[in-house]
Amino acid sequence: MRRVLFLSLTMVAFCALLSTAALASHNPADYSLRVNIFHHSSYSHYAGPAGIRSLNDVDGEGRANLFENGEPLGFDFRYNCNNRMMNSAGNETFRARWKKPGTELEMLLPAGAGTCTLKVEMKDGIAFVRRKDGALIEEPAAKFKEWMVKYQYDPEHGKEVPVAPDPEPPGAGTSAPR
Repeated sequence: MRRVLFLSLTMVAFCALLSTAALASHNPADYSLRVNIFHHSSYSHYAGPAGIRSLNDVDGEGRANLFENGEPLGFDFRYNCNNRMMNSAGNETFRARWKKPGTELEMLLPAGAGTCTLKVEMKDGIAFVRRKDGALIEEPAAKFKEWMVKYQYDPEHGKEVPVAPDPEPPGAGTSAPR
């Protein structure tokens, strides 16, 4: 009886240690990059007998912008997650970090749903922008960066809501009459 109790307590302690280690690896401070997902496709895979099936994993592809060192850069991606992924709402971003620089990102899913691996194909000098009519277009990353500066949009530093610049007063930029 004591041996069973000892083994049970040992297993509980071991599981607690493993779960603490798993949580520590998902520290948001370790994910300094930000990703804005414009759209993605998904295919859900289930496991288990009929009637008791559960989600096994989800895979698909999509388009997004990465924000790294204050610079925007568009990319196409393929992914495989243990949970479903969501598109960004507006200018919202998700935390990420490089697993393999330039080719593979690890992204934190919201609400503690774990991580997702994105296999990326970076767009050289290009960022994605959603037009007012809803169309997704490419534009030079430098132009998007100008917009970021003008509207104080800096997702890496918690500024995910663009701020409209103050309007110029009438006659600004013209010489005063004499």
